[in-house]
Amino acid sequence: MNPKVKDPGWSGDPLPRGRHKLPREAVKASQRERLLRAMAEVAAERGFDATSVAQVVAAARVSTNTFYGFFADKTDCFLALCEEEGERLLASLEAQRRDAGEPGDALAALDDGLRVYLGWWEERPALARAYFVELPAAGHRALAERDRQLERFAGLLRQTAERARTLLPGLPPVRDLDVRAAAVMANELVAAHVRAGRAEHLDELLPDLRYLMLRLLVSDEVANRVAPPA
Repeated sequence: MNPKVKDPGWSGDPLPRGRHKLPREAVKASQRERLLRAMAEVAAERGFDATSVAQVVAAARVSTNTFYGFFADKTDCFLALCEEEGERLLASLEAQRRDAGEPGDALAALDDGLRVYLGWWEERPALARAYFVELPAAGHRALAERDRQLERFAGLLRQTAERARTLLPGLPPVRDLDVRAAAVMANELVAAHVRAGRAEHLDELLPDLRYLMLRLLVSDEVANRVAPPA
């Protein structure tokens, strides 16, 4: 077990006992959400390999039949967790980018995006451990899902790089390699912090990530001038 995981004894809040007037779809949505949350908590505490459907069902407070009504097996459940939470994170990042409006203070916009990214994982330490530490154990389908999300993250970073070039038109064209490297290295820096038991302190990475993003997406000169490494 991992003693650093927050709230390892979490269990889902059950639906009201006996007869109730909740629509069937609301009941199913609640059950599915609790199963996904339970998967994150149990996998973070015990590791994916040691996680069983029975443990997830017990934590979510639903029946085994209910679990198999949604998922084929524990891997299917874990993949659904990674996919849906990844979509939520990317939606938050896209919303932040839209809110930034027209090009202006590029560094402030970059910082805002990094704070959204780091804060999202920091508020979900069990999910962070399940995703960054346990995902490889779920096999090639899980790794393919991670690659898909990294591609979308890289797409957002490309928009950041292009935004910088509207302010600094003398910069060379954006290179695909630099954008991909920025996405992968950001992912790995966060993963290393989570593995070190620092999932609730990811804000510590902001200066290093700012410097890294500016070097890869803008230029060495800008990175060293406005965000020198700590």
